[in-house]
Amino acid sequence: MRTLTLVVLSLALSAPLPPFRTAEVIDAEINAKIRKEGLESPHAMRTLHVLTDVYGPRLTGSPNLKNAGEWVVKKMTEWGFENAHLEPWDFGKPGWLNERLTAHITAPVKDHLVCEVLAWTPSTNGTVKGQTFTMIPPQRPTQEVLTNYFNTIKDQVRGKIVLMGNPLMVPVNITPPAKRMDDAQAKARFDPANPAANQPPDSVRRQQQQAQQQQAQPGQLSAQQVADQIDAFLLSSGVLVRINDAGREHGQIRAFNNRSFDPSKVVPTVIMRNEDYGRIARLMTDNIPVELEFNIVNRLYPEGRTAYNTIAEITGTDKRDEVIMLGGHLDSWHAATGATDNAVGCATMMEAARILKAIGVKPRRTIRVALWSGEEQGLLGSQAYVKQHFGSFEDPKPGFELFNGYFNIDTGTGRIRGLSVFGPPEASQLLREIIAPFQDLGVVGALSSSSRRTGGSDHTSFNNAGLPGIGVAQDPIEYNSATWHTNLDTYERVIEADVKTSAIVVASAVYHLAMRDQPLPRFAKDKMPTPPPSRRGPDDQAQPASTAPPQTAPATRPNNR
Repeated sequence: MRTLTLVVLSLALSAPLPPFRTAEVIDAEINAKIRKEGLESPHAMRTLHVLTDVYGPRLTGSPNLKNAGEWVVKKMTEWGFENAHLEPWDFGKPGWLNERLTAHITAPVKDHLVCEVLAWTPSTNGTVKGQTFTMIPPQRPTQEVLTNYFNTIKDQVRGKIVLMGNPLMVPVNITPPAKRMDDAQAKARFDPANPAANQPPDSVRRQQQQAQQQQAQPGQLSAQQVADQIDAFLLSSGVLVRINDAGREHGQIRAFNNRSFDPSKVVPTVIMRNEDYGRIARLMTDNIPVELEFNIVNRLYPEGRTAYNTIAEITGTDKRDEVIMLGGHLDSWHAATGATDNAVGCATMMEAARILKAIGVKPRRTIRVALWSGEEQGLLGSQAYVKQHFGSFEDPKPGFELFNGYFNIDTGTGRIRGLSVFGPPEASQLLREIIAPFQDLGVVGALSSSSRRTGGSDHTSFNNAGLPGIGVAQDPIEYNSATWHTNLDTYERVIEADVKTSAIVVASAVYHLAMRDQPLPRFAKDKMPTPPPSRRGPDDQAQPASTAPPQTAPATRPNNR
């Protein structure tokens, strides 16, 4: 029955559809060839396997990531792409990898513990064993209050393994979110006549409100000041290992990075699954001494200070100096192999470009694939690329006027449901007409955006410069609920059928933009939105750019960064 269903689905998706009558010229013959190649001769899952199983995880600055980029260059050259190469940019921090982690409770019981190491933290001094101590720092303290707290516990933490805060109580989710976006919901979301269509989700608005509420009041230390002083206190007090609670259900762990990127400023640190963290805390509440054992081996790679974006092209013809781009970020976090974030986005965009090459198109404009690094540390690779090649509206380079759009995928395995383009309404109207023949694959529309803020993913690096970045919205599947930045982000969580349909939609959209007489509409010079003010202070460190709001942690339990 399963085989029959797949055959019927394949025939249905490959069947020719009635022509759509739009103002834009749509090449139905090319669309049919794109469908056929994408459905009958796909390569994306093989690409995904190599990027995840062979080269994952792919932390920026690590040899894994560079090796993955070199493989992509070789593979795309084999497919017939031109100018495939790694393009360096200055990351400015050494690469880092965790090579070994063992974690056990040795008293009052013996059992293994499930943890992930915080990136850019040091190794333990071989195998270390110690009793546990729970630190509960004061909330929003003044300097005097925090110093007094440190003085009261400094003799108790020396030589201990420190749990940072009480365990988070994670309630059972009785009504989990839907894995597919309802068709009516998708159509409303991408309806240009809907006044709420381009508004951020309620969860994002709540996060923004909470951030404003948590700002330090006069006399209070900021959250970052508190975190920095806790790091220094643990280090000077001879703490063996710091443990943070993952605070998520079903063993999910999100492990980010030491904000300083300097292992000498922190103690060895792990993020422990909530279930193990809670067990230890409950034993301690009963006044039962708990003893843990860790062996952590991490390695720094000084050569990682230079990171690389991965580039390949299909050279255009009469408009070859103009460029259409597509891509996603190749780097990942280290708790898993980075499948849904974002090897699948890279595999999908490589597949979209491969389809065009396989069917022999001769695009007028150059089609350029770009796989970024440094996205998880703050869109660093794509921002460096945009600055070098295009400049900005305020300070343009020659390539600025020749740019015709960048398509980006970075929200998991789900099929594409809609597009968002930085540009006037004419830009989104054009994209709606181009993708209209693929409504049967689930894509419903496109919207225009006027925001030049960075965040979310790499298309906003282009938006920030005043260039048309094109982001995609996808069915959520398990992205926000399970795989985003977690230890569950593996090959098994990717839906092959969705990857195929997304690649087909992108291939057609890229092709039609590459063939038009006129470029993708942009804001007129007198209508260009102003860039937002910088959100970083002089002492701020780059932090992970999120495509979904992270879970808010109590102020007494610093987050896993």
